[in-house]
Amino acid sequence: MSVEVSQPRTDAEVLAKFTQAKSRPACSDTLGLEVLSIDQAAGRVRIKMVGQAAWCNPRGALQGGFVTAMLDEAMAIAGIVAGQMAFAVPTLELKTTFLRPCPAGPVEAEGRVVKWGNKAAFLEADLFDADGKLVARATSTVLPTPLPARHPRADG
Repeated sequence: MSVEVSQPRTDAEVLAKFTQAKSRPACSDTLGLEVLSIDQAAGRVRIKMVGQAAWCNPRGALQGGFVTAMLDEAMAIAGIVAGQMAFAVPTLELKTTFLRPCPAGPVEAEGRVVKWGNKAAFLEADLFDADGKLVARATSTVLPTPLPARHPRADG
């Protein structure tokens, strides 16, 4: 599931890269992203985010676009980890299935690599509400793209 690199990192080292990053995308900050765990061998990551009340529809549930963004974040991190932090994973296709309304507040997502290839990778994620109930699932196809050598993540 991962791309060959010269110096493999432990799960703890990869997790530290995420938790100690000096900068990250503004969208990650907007979602309140916290990476909780990484399992490279299983191609799995667990993240926590916080859905804001301002993102709710009139029924009081998080609007689907924000739910999809949370799932996309989990899948992207799983893909970045599978690519040993040396690849971007731009989305080619994404599908979200909404299973139940998700209230504002803390949520957790699990992102997984289903298949990693040179030309395409297939990812999936589940989103759970504060009670641990599955609220949505997404799948995506991404294009593994090597990062430029000078990119902060492309340090082998």
